[in-house]
Amino acid sequence: MTESMTSNWFATIAIFAWPVVAIVLYRTRSFSEATLWTILGALLLLPSNYSIKLAMIPAFDKNSIPNLCVLIGCIVLGERQRRIRSGFGVAEIFAIMYIVGPVFTSAYNNDDIVIGDVVLPGVGYYDGVSALLGQLIFLLPFFIARRYLQKSSDSEAILRALVIGGLFYSLPMLFEIRMSPVLSNWIYGFSQLGMSAEMRYGGFRPVVFMKNGITAAFFMTTAFLASVALWRVKTSLKRLPPAGITIYLGVVIVLCKSAGALVYAIVVGIFVRWITPKVQLGLAVVLVSVGLLYPVLRATDNIPEKSLIDAAALFSQQRAASLKTRFDSERQLLARASERLVFGWGRYGRSRVYDENSGKDMSPTDGAWLQTLGQFGIVGFVAQFGLLALPVFRALSAFKYAGSVRDRVFLAALSLIVALGLFEQLPNSSISPWSWLLAGALMGRAEALRIIARPLPKPRLEPENPMKRSAGLGTYS
Repeated sequence: MTESMTSNWFATIAIFAWPVVAIVLYRTRSFSEATLWTILGALLLLPSNYSIKLAMIPAFDKNSIPNLCVLIGCIVLGERQRRIRSGFGVAEIFAIMYIVGPVFTSAYNNDDIVIGDVVLPGVGYYDGVSALLGQLIFLLPFFIARRYLQKSSDSEAILRALVIGGLFYSLPMLFEIRMSPVLSNWIYGFSQLGMSAEMRYGGFRPVVFMKNGITAAFFMTTAFLASVALWRVKTSLKRLPPAGITIYLGVVIVLCKSAGALVYAIVVGIFVRWITPKVQLGLAVVLVSVGLLYPVLRATDNIPEKSLIDAAALFSQQRAASLKTRFDSERQLLARASERLVFGWGRYGRSRVYDENSGKDMSPTDGAWLQTLGQFGIVGFVAQFGLLALPVFRALSAFKYAGSVRDRVFLAALSLIVALGLFEQLPNSSISPWSWLLAGALMGRAEALRIIARPLPKPRLEPENPMKRSAGLGTYS
């Protein structure tokens, strides 16, 4: 057994104790709520960047353990939940591409790469099968949520869980804003990043148990947007005023010192609160469309880099310089990815750019889109981002079948949260099982609306048999 980084004994206990937490949830809560909190609770509480690896099986970490827990929960309890089943379609095609693609990647990347004193090993079939199993486990929440979280009440439960999770998480976040990101080190024995990496505007960005401060701030933004949706339909939580919750979460976002999260909260929050749900869905479609087309736009130099850098300079020159470095790195990494565009370069950093003399890594890769494109090629990118975007398009087509105002508000808010999650993968990398659960729930709700609204087929009337009519008349004569 190997561990991914130095940690204390409590990190290992937390990982292997999560199935016990899941059992308690499934025994004490409804099936939907237990599924939600098994995934969301792991995102909030389990250590990031820490895993326990056993030979021949995928690593146990905060991504795989909760997914396996909800899979077992569905096997044991799922059949009791009567839900609409979808047939084989585009989502299944994307899923197969996403899961099986790494095997083809490994088949085309058996060669070693030598750069200076650095040797990047070839990707064998063992790596391909390992990646296949990892992708399969990672994708489980999508199909579980798609099948079992299809009701309007399930969408409301998701928004409620986000708000409750945001309120709960705000407490340790406020602590770290004041004291620095130390909770992961205190509890699990290691820090996600150095404190200097989370210094912004003369203070600290909170991390708690997330991947980094950006991920924590983005989660708080989704909780904020969920609270705005509940405020719009005048739904309170434990007698707490919805407007007060929204204001409080908004203040926490400001204190998180993340410009991107703040812009998302302001712009999208205005849409969720005051703009019609149909227009909100239009914005969601625009966001996922930009996410899907971004590699093409970057490759053809159709991204207004100078305008974006000038906009970043309004916040700080440091942010503008960082954005310029990001654009320069993207250009180099895209050129590298284009050399093996279909199935990518595989693992072990083979898709990155190195100094030819020293072998030093010269290409910071922050965006998930570029990581996926480099490792698994255009096949992997289309599969992953297509599967994340598809529910938003399905929600737009199913919107007209939503019968109540609440249902429309929830559908639009969930669509925007999913769309923002995809859009966030352009500058950063934060896809998690919770991301897949949200996308699957949106997909399931959209499909349920369309199927429920579909008129039942008219019964076929068999032609009357004259002989039977004669026989029947004879009986009564």
